[in-house]
Amino acid sequence: MTNDPLVDQVAAALRRFTGWLDGFGETSYDHQSFFAGPVGRRAKALYYRHPRWGTLAVAPMIFCEALLPSARRLFWKPQRFPIADAHYAMGFATLADVLGTDADYRRAVHFLEVLEQTRCANEAHHAWGYPFDWETRNGCLAAGTPLITTLPYAYEAFARVYRLDKDERWKRIMRSIAEHAMTRYRDVELSAGIATCAYTPAADDQGHVVNASAYRAYLLTQAAVDFGEPRYQEVATRNLNFVLASQAADGSWPYATDGHRPFVDHFHTCFVLKALAKIERLVGDSRAAAAIERGIAYYVTWLFDGRQLPIPFARAPRLTVYRRELYDYAECINLAVLLRGRFPELDRRCLRAVGDLLTRWQKADGSFRSRELKFGWDNVPMHRWAQAQAFRSLSVFLASRLHSTVS
Repeated sequence: MTNDPLVDQVAAALRRFTGWLDGFGETSYDHQSFFAGPVGRRAKALYYRHPRWGTLAVAPMIFCEALLPSARRLFWKPQRFPIADAHYAMGFATLADVLGTDADYRRAVHFLEVLEQTRCANEAHHAWGYPFDWETRNGCLAAGTPLITTLPYAYEAFARVYRLDKDERWKRIMRSIAEHAMTRYRDVELSAGIATCAYTPAADDQGHVVNASAYRAYLLTQAAVDFGEPRYQEVATRNLNFVLASQAADGSWPYATDGHRPFVDHFHTCFVLKALAKIERLVGDSRAAAAIERGIAYYVTWLFDGRQLPIPFARAPRLTVYRRELYDYAECINLAVLLRGRFPELDRRCLRAVGDLLTRWQKADGSFRSRELKFGWDNVPMHRWAQAQAFRSLSVFLASRLHSTVS
């Protein structure tokens, strides 16, 4: 294909993956399948209310997660996931753009049409959430509850295909997503000009989840540019200020600033850094640039091991049953592509991640292993966790090696 052997290897890996996707289908189990059904939800709820007894209740699920991952099928069912559909749309659109393949374009459009069909039924504007009831420390979020952490992926998917075909229906949906993000998630003002964004539209959602505010800050900044709407930018700036204020002196971000979830993990750190990188690219915010510098210094030091491969946590919230996570590899690559050439250590870690994905993580059937466990592998393919993210990340990596402009 090219004089770059890595380009050829990645292109071949992507084609093997799409062949697997054709045969496997577009529904799958999920990381949350152990806790998505009634038994798992009750056990998780007990864990949040009474940790000592709850630990005993969730122990069978944790045991299965560590030693028998295929037992997910005993707890819940395969489903379709909007986040995965959005990533597949972006990945196929990227391939269509850089390779000129009409079949990839048609597949990207297919996933957008699926997203149209699976939007939250009770919302005036386009929005998406999880297809399962999700037990949290604040109670149960019903299936279909809109989540601010899902919206940017859908927005980017529609925007990515819109850049290819200029179909106005995609732009109308982009505007609808932006309006939902603007109007349905309240801001909790912490001080003048600094506001944390709620994770859901619930009236009692207090926010404080850093990546949620980062997502909204990016989405509304992008929409402000796309539609010339200053009111989007005003809200985005308040959320951005919260993200910047939440960065620790060492350059890290906790998952949340509520005092209950101070852990620092790999892919949520990437989410925050990616949002800042996109905002910086859009509006040239020097504060975002400085935060990225500090954040990357922390990231490459504390979220990789001695082999320069991604590890899940710098500060773990609990005992973990796995060594490595496919999601971390995908987000490492996505972040490195966004910041390509700016941080040599990040570039080197990206190349290590890509090489390891191709040699150890991709299976003979074309799919990727989901987790490297303490003993063995979790080989259950899960679209949201993170087959779709890995596919999209390798697609944009391929595009970057072919010197194309990617988002």
